[in-house]
Amino acid sequence: MAQERSRTISIFFCLALFSLSDCHPHAYRSNSPTSVLRAAANHTKTKDTAAEVAGYADVAKRIIDLAVFGAAQNRSYRRLADFTDAIGSRVSGSQSLEMAIKYMHNAMSQDGLDVHLEPVKIPHWVRGKESAEMIMPRSKNLAMLGLGSSVGTPPEGIKAEVLVVQSFDELKLRASEAAGKIVVFNQPFVSYGETVAYRAFGASEAAKVGAVATLIRSITPFSVNSPHTGWQDYQAGVNRIPTACITVEDAELMWRLAQRGQKIVVRLTMEAKTLPDADSFNTVAEIKGWEHPEQVVLLSGHLDSWDVGQGAMDDGGGAMISWEVLSLIKDLGLRPRRTLRTVLWTAEEQGGVGAQQYFNLHKVNLNNFDLVMESDLGTFTPVALQFTGSDAARKVMEEVVKLLAPINTTKLESHGEGTDISPWLEAGVPGASLHVEDSRYFWFHHSEGDTMTVQDPAEMNLCSALWAVVAYVVADLQDMLPR
Repeated sequence: MAQERSRTISIFFCLALFSLSDCHPHAYRSNSPTSVLRAAANHTKTKDTAAEVAGYADVAKRIIDLAVFGAAQNRSYRRLADFTDAIGSRVSGSQSLEMAIKYMHNAMSQDGLDVHLEPVKIPHWVRGKESAEMIMPRSKNLAMLGLGSSVGTPPEGIKAEVLVVQSFDELKLRASEAAGKIVVFNQPFVSYGETVAYRAFGASEAAKVGAVATLIRSITPFSVNSPHTGWQDYQAGVNRIPTACITVEDAELMWRLAQRGQKIVVRLTMEAKTLPDADSFNTVAEIKGWEHPEQVVLLSGHLDSWDVGQGAMDDGGGAMISWEVLSLIKDLGLRPRRTLRTVLWTAEEQGGVGAQQYFNLHKVNLNNFDLVMESDLGTFTPVALQFTGSDAARKVMEEVVKLLAPINTTKLESHGEGTDISPWLEAGVPGASLHVEDSRYFWFHHSEGDTMTVQDPAEMNLCSALWAVVAYVVADLQDMLPR
């Protein structure tokens, strides 16, 4: 309904402007004084908003200069390195995640920010020891990572013949061959959004045709014999079988062997198990608004990661630049009209669990959330700001991104999306996300390769500057973004 109203308002606005122009008099049916005055008022308001936003050019430049060239240069990178080197990976329910939350609470408190923790319950899946070995037609260890929420194998493991397929459709065509076998999916990578369905649903689809386990080609366009993990979903009423990702190289190897008609046998051993939900927290830091402290511009990244690598890219970088925004604003002695709130989510990797509980707790104040922002696709060189909201709000944001001319990121794109802010977007709250040069993101995603080596301090400086300018200006405008 909100989208329909916004479209109606947008159409009326455009038609009203036509009535003020030298267009054909029948282009807009109503030439009443009321409609003409309303159109004139809207046109004036648009010009006033543009002028108001343009008035922030100097403060935007001060923020950019501090983040990119000044005393705060490379600070978000250093903070990320200190954090990830000290804590390492931070999977949901683990002691390392709780250590990470305490670390960030202390660090942001020492930074002079108002910080508190909000309790949540999160999934607790434990990987345990795991291994995979091809024993026919020759012996070869297979690099693998069990998928989140997978069940384990019996203690002795599962030894079975392999059926290699390249798609769900091929599995259905060869369903009669699958019973008692380990199904290997060697699906080609198209895009993450499309190909991830094999990781998410491969186990259940294979179980439907009698498979005893699945090994899924890692969801990545590039591999150096490195497996990628991630969450998977068992379908209700379907037998739960063990499931893991293997490398692109090993999936292709078994595909070639199968094409030659060779029998392939694999032994898979997994100790994976799911424990009762664990107690955890979303970490919240903020700078209170001076005029409307109850109104909020929310910045965010998630603090949890998978239990491999360092979680530096996914999503340590997003968490650090969301903290950095508050530091930059504080260092410059600025205080916006509305509250700037940074939330470091927990259990995003399990489907935005902590964020959903935050939404459930705070949705009673839905109308006071001005803009929700999420960075969770890396902190590489920024390309644009992505935005979801009404046409009227988009016009405001188009003016805001013009302030980013000093770092050459003045483009506003559609679809300001993210797992953790999706409940707010569905409720009609404007949302924004960071679009970066992310072609390498899925090379390292959910793998041992997600370490500080992926990060670049100059790129993080630019991301911090963009994030801070957008958040501060929106929080300080006279009016909230139109719904």
